[in-house]
Amino acid sequence: MTTYDDRASLTDLTAVVERVRESVEGVIEGKPEVVRLSLTVLLAEGHLLIEDVPGVGKTMLAKALARSIDCSVRRIQFTPDLLPSDITGVSIWDQQRRDFEFKPGAIFAQVVIGDEINRASPKTQSALLESMEERQVTIDGSSYELPSPFMVVATQNPVEMEGTYPLPEAQRDRFMARVSVGYPSAEAELQMLDVHGGVSPLEDLQPVAHAHEILKLIEAVRGVHVAEPVRRYVVDLVAATRTHPDLRLGASPRATLHLLRAAKASAALSGREYALPDDVQALAVAVLAHRLLPTAQAQLNRRTSEQVVEEILQRTPVPAAPQQQQQQQSGFGGLGRGAPAYPQQPPRRL
Repeated sequence: MTTYDDRASLTDLTAVVERVRESVEGVIEGKPEVVRLSLTVLLAEGHLLIEDVPGVGKTMLAKALARSIDCSVRRIQFTPDLLPSDITGVSIWDQQRRDFEFKPGAIFAQVVIGDEINRASPKTQSALLESMEERQVTIDGSSYELPSPFMVVATQNPVEMEGTYPLPEAQRDRFMARVSVGYPSAEAELQMLDVHGGVSPLEDLQPVAHAHEILKLIEAVRGVHVAEPVRRYVVDLVAATRTHPDLRLGASPRATLHLLRAAKASAALSGREYALPDDVQALAVAVLAHRLLPTAQAQLNRRTSEQVVEEILQRTPVPAAPQQQQQQQSGFGGLGRGAPAYPQQPPRRL
């Protein structure tokens, strides 16, 4: 495996992510954009919600991502009788020690796969709230830190399907992005028959990256430069959801932060040390749509949250990159590249 110094470079990031991407795409046929979004969320320190009909590979995607990284993995099958303590853990009385002993639950892993999360009751779903936001669990007045890196990859069936409970707004807001796998193309499905027809490819899947490598890459993504015009563009997009006539609930400030972090991770995956409006636009629907609530009239008109976000993207002015001459006059030249985007300050080397 690759060894790292104190600071990871973009070359290191690209090499490690490429190995993980190839590993996951060996299991999930014909869905490169879905795999890229999953890796973006991982490096942006977020959580991923995979929503689609049964049988399209939601759990397969979550397992492939988890097994491609050499870290602890726990899978939780959400059912109506699942209890919150099954997730967080419980304190049990120890007769010998004459004291309570904490037994960690399934949430104490670096990658947690929550399968069919919306089949559990809202009470059980809420057991994930603290861990997803604060990366800790509080039981009987004591707080327990979760391992790093920490990521929840949850799958859910559409709400219209039988036996499901809709996720509350607070739960959806903690997921950085939502993705739908969708049906494969005819060619990809034919290839799937050849690859998956005998044994599951998950059985032979081996880790291609260590957990400490992922931590180094996460630290590198934190250093991606985001100029003032791009940050303001993120704020303008999120603010537009709060005043749109077709929405009764817009995106939260947490959504603003998630969109910025995802844009930085996307820029790093593209080999850039600075984020562009293109990174924000490419991720806006995946990051914002699942947090929005359409009005009753919009639902009658069959207007979806995704359509509203697309409309906001078209209406919100995109900041224009300054010309290289203007950069030099403003004291922003000499960065060693041809016209980098929005360099309000020299981007820190990763």
